[in-house]
Formats: sequence, structure tokens, C-alpha cells
Amino acid sequence: MEARGQHARWVAPDIGALFVVSGPSGTGKTTLLREAFRVIPGLEFSVSATTREPRANEREGVDYHYMSHDAFRQMLDTGALLEHARVYGNFYGSPRAPVERAIAEGRSIVLDIDVQGAEQVRTAYPDAVSIFILPPSLASLEARLRARGLDDERVVRRRITEADEQLAQAGQYDYLIMNDDLVSAHTQFQAVIVAELHRRARRGSWLDAARS
Repeated sequence: MEARGQHARWVAPDIGALFVVSGPSGTGKTTLLREAFRVIPGLEFSVSATTREPRANEREGVDYHYMSHDAFRQMLDTGALLEHARVYGNFYGSPRAPVERAIAEGRSIVLDIDVQGAEQVRTAYPDAVSIFILPPSLASLEARLRARGLDDERVVRRRITEADEQLAQAGQYDYLIMNDDLVSAHTQFQAVIVAELHRRARRGSWLDAARS
């Protein structure tokens, strides 16, 4: 895939796409997303709201919108969240207004959310494109989690159990990407996004221009 600056006259689609990306912790979602944002023009990341504490390297409004449980409940009660879920004892949710505005304006949004949130988004937006990132195996995923050294033994075991539960829902997604080789995973992941942005339903203006 070419770098962003090497694209030949990229034209945004007439209608934006909503991409839902899920996968267990440790499968490389963040790495795949960062590279996709670098090489594919027109993608925007939806910043989720959460009640969990920020980690040392995270920034408000960039990684998440950090808020209290009371503030989160107020957004939930007023219908201001597109989806919400409880993960590892904290709440996460996607603010509705920015996503709806972007799609109406022809921009494309990426939601990095868990299987619970993805199910809610599929109900609210049947045209959402869902992508699940798979590990080669649970054993390899456990090895990755231990190697990165961010969690203690109890948390690692819990993440593996929850990963197994998430994998049981992977069949509900439109696309599956197995990250057993990072270069190959990047290519496959980006190919899905580019192909979806060139669906006929999103490029009606091209047909009109070609016939004029």
C-alpha cells in the first residue's frame, strides 16, 4: 500500500463509511489502525468516552474522553452515545453526534470497540463494515500479553478468558483478519477499507461524471 503522500489524486466517497474494528487485547489492533490512518486518506478515528483512569502515555481527547461515572450515565440517559459497554469494570461508549455528522458529510469513521459495542452499532447502522482481528491462537495471544509486560498474572488470565468469549462472536463480523504476520495483516486490513470506500453505492458521482 502506498504512503499517504504517494496516492494519486484520492477522491473522498460521496457517502462516508463506518468501520467497526474489534479483537482481543494483544492482537495488534492499534498497530494495524495506526498504519491504516497513515496510508489511507479520509479516515477519522472516533474518540470513545470512558470511565477508566488514563494510562501514563494517554491524552484526553486523543486516546479517550475520560469522565466520571455520573457524567457517563448522563450521556447514556440522554441518548448521546451510539454504543456503550462495560469492560474490565469500566464503561466505554462512542459519542453519537460526531459519528452521524461525519457520515452525513461523506467522511469515514473508525470505531475501535469490543464485541458488545459492535453488536449495538450493527443494529443502529446495518451498513457498518465490521472487521475482527484474530490472533493465530489463544496460546500465541497469551505469549504476546506476557511479553509486553503491562499486566500481572491475574489480569493476563482474565484477558485470555475474555478473548475466548470474544472469539466466539467473531463469526458475526463481515471480515476476519488474522495477525500472524504483521506485513500481511497490514495489507489485508487496508485492502478491506479501500475496497469498501470504492463500492458503487459510495461513488455515484463518478458514474454521473463519466456519463456527462
